[in-house]
Amino acid sequence: MGMSYKFQRLREKIRQAVESGELSGKLPGERELARRFHVNAKTLSKALTDLAAEGLLSRSIGRGTFVRGPGSSAAAPIEGAWLLVVDTNVDAQLIYHLKALNPLAQVTSDLAALRPSYLNQFNAVIDIAADTPEPFIRDLLVRNIPVVTVGREPRTFSTNAVLVDTALGASYIARNLLLGGHRRFVAVEGRNQTLIAETIRNMAPAYGSGISVDPCYPRDILAAVEHGATACVCDTIAAARETLNLLAQAQIPVPARISVAAIGCSDEFPCTGYFVGSAEKAAAVAEILRHGQTGRPTVLWLTGKLIDRGTTVQTGTLQIPDIAHEEPRAQIPRLSALTA
Repeated sequence: MGMSYKFQRLREKIRQAVESGELSGKLPGERELARRFHVNAKTLSKALTDLAAEGLLSRSIGRGTFVRGPGSSAAAPIEGAWLLVVDTNVDAQLIYHLKALNPLAQVTSDLAALRPSYLNQFNAVIDIAADTPEPFIRDLLVRNIPVVTVGREPRTFSTNAVLVDTALGASYIARNLLLGGHRRFVAVEGRNQTLIAETIRNMAPAYGSGISVDPCYPRDILAAVEHGATACVCDTIAAARETLNLLAQAQIPVPARISVAAIGCSDEFPCTGYFVGSAEKAAAVAEILRHGQTGRPTVLWLTGKLIDRGTTVQTGTLQIPDIAHEEPRAQIPRLSALTA
């Protein structure tokens, strides 16, 4: 699910108005702000909620919306225990920040061992795992236990969710790489995920012809380089680390031979990319649960920051082999998918 360009512009306009001091203290009412920014009230309210989740604003029913002062706390601890559902790819920093917000929080990765009565002690379940069984989510909703999915969109059942705005991040990264002269991209995304590839393809016509974007798993990155790829964009920090390790083992220099960028949530930056901090993600979870659930579940899309770690470069200084200057070839196959 992507975000509209109009919404993104509104959110950035409000952010700039806060950072410049144009907006400070208690903000005007939402109707007045909607007229000021020439948008409808629903879009304005969603933008304010997103910025509150980042910690830039503070929203309180009955009091209004305020600009947070320097050093103000993103959120006070919340009463009632949370259950944090994780898998083998545990984001330790995110767990740390969630426990700081909710000291009673407990962590589990073994859902099969949980008795139904065990869940009654929790006020909310934070689902950080990649493949939580849908029947477990259904049972939580039947019990009226709020669920916040972190890092992936809800599937069968509608739940609250906190997500990195991957489409916006991909557009920022792709723009820089396209302006740098890159023409052969690979998008390292999870199975059945195509958001990064589609974003680059949609942008490509504005930057010239002959631009290709191929899907790729991390273990296929060496084949991609041999086929002439000069830019790689990964949809997770884990995929970026695996990609960089494989390139290092093969002694393929980054960024001299191929530029590598990533999108995701991290407090450590293995490469250039568009990142959201763990504390910001945890604050977004707390923001959803603090205001409770009224009507449809809330989905917060978090905007990150572009961080330069020197793993992308303009093509003028790339060590591009002769194969890149040959006639265009067929799309790079996902070798792992063909040989699995």
